This record gives sequence, C-alpha cells and structure tokens, in this order.
Amino acid sequence: MTSDDLIQEAAEIIRKSKNLAVLTGAGVSKESGVPTFRDALDGLWVQYDPAQLATRQAFQENPKLVWDWYQYRRGMVGEATPNPGHYALVVLEKRFPDMVIITQNVDDLHEQAGNTHIIHLHGNLAANKCVANCQGTPTPIDITQLEWDEDNGPPSCPYCGEHVRPDVVWFGEMLPTDALEKAIVRSEQCDVMLVVGTSGLVTPAANMPRYAQQSGAKIIEVNPDYTMISQIADVKLDGPSGQVLPKLVEALEADA
Repeated sequence: MTSDDLIQEAAEIIRKSKNLAVLTGAGVSKESGVPTFRDALDGLWVQYDPAQLATRQAFQENPKLVWDWYQYRRGMVGEATPNPGHYALVVLEKRFPDMVIITQNVDDLHEQAGNTHIIHLHGNLAANKCVANCQGTPTPIDITQLEWDEDNGPPSCPYCGEHVRPDVVWFGEMLPTDALEKAIVRSEQCDVMLVVGTSGLVTPAANMPRYAQQSGAKIIEVNPDYTMISQIADVKLDGPSGQVLPKLVEALEADA
C-alpha cells in the first residue's frame, strides 16, 4: 500500500469511531523544538547523568542543582510553540468532542494549540508542588506568589517550609494515581487509539495501546520509526506527526 492509501485507511477507521483516544510522546514535542530529556543534556549539563538530575534522592542531596536544571528546561520549553501536528489534533477534537489526549509530555503545547481534554501522565513542567505534599498529594504551589532568593535554589513551601519541586514524575516515582486511572479507563473504553510520536518503551504509558487493543480498539500509529507499538498497530503511518496528522485530518474532512 502507498502512504496515501494508508492515510485513507486510517481516516476510514477514525471516521467510524465513537470513542477516540490519542496517546502522544516525546516525538510530538521534539518537532516543536523541545529536546528529549537526554537531548537537553548539553552545554553546562552535558557532564550529568539523568539520575543526578531527575530523582528524589538527587533533589534531597542537591536541591539547587536539580532546581536549576529544571529552570533551564523550562526556559527551553517556554520558547517552543505548537507544530502542525498539535493543531491537527485540535481539529480532530472539534470533530470528536469527547476525544481525550493521554500524553507522556510534560509541556503544555497541546493546551497552547487548543486541545482541552488532556491527561498528563508524567506531570506538568510548568507546575510546582511541595516535596513533602504536606497538604495532600499533590500540594500545588504557585511560586509566582512567593518571594525568595532564586540564586539559592528552590523556594520553600509556604505551609511546611520544605522545598518546592517541579510537579513532574522523576525516575523511580509512581505516576499520579488520578491521571493513571483516567488513562487506563479511557484506553479500555476507546474504539480507536491514535498513537503518535512515542517509542512504546516507557511503561506504564506504553501499556495504554495494549489495554485499548485488548478491549477491541483499532490502533493507528504515527511515527517515522519502527517501535514497540508498530507490532500491534492496525495501521502504521510512517513520518513525523507534523506532516502525517494534517494529511490524516485532510482525508477525514474530505468526506465530511
């Protein structure tokens, strides 16, 4: 089959969907200029191992180092803007208002583009919380309301005095219970899952397409590479999301 034939096949599957779900990974954000975690380890940060920068133990041992790293990442993400793949998903949501995006990405590019139903499995880079979750899990902290010496690292929690940390999932941590439960339910309920820009290697996020397939859903993958998801995909669309998704939406709207 040609790539155009495959896009038409995928469009036909989505057209019949009553409950569409989307899983997005780092590849989608990378097309907007957001480097993957390891790709971001450049310049002053090239000497560090991810375990030195993204674990609870690392934060306890050197909170300023970890905080500075995440401030650096926030700066990079802040310069990124949604790409055509993000905007194509907005068009899909308008056609399927109940569509949910389950994302492994910690940026807010889906929100910036205009999607509204988003489950962040790995947290939100722009958000912060008390490291001790002293007021419940999580305990959100708005650092714009705090005064502290930013040269000395993270601010203190206004409730308990412990450090404030980024509200992202570090290595060795469990995913947010609420987000994970919602993602599993939506994966098991969907009849079509569009899997975009993820390697399918990081669990439990990588399990979502399998939950969907086991419940009878069709799996459509968009990725320039062969992945673990390719093995179970009903349709594999080769290419970056910014190129493939607009074509897929165009094919859908051609028969609207």
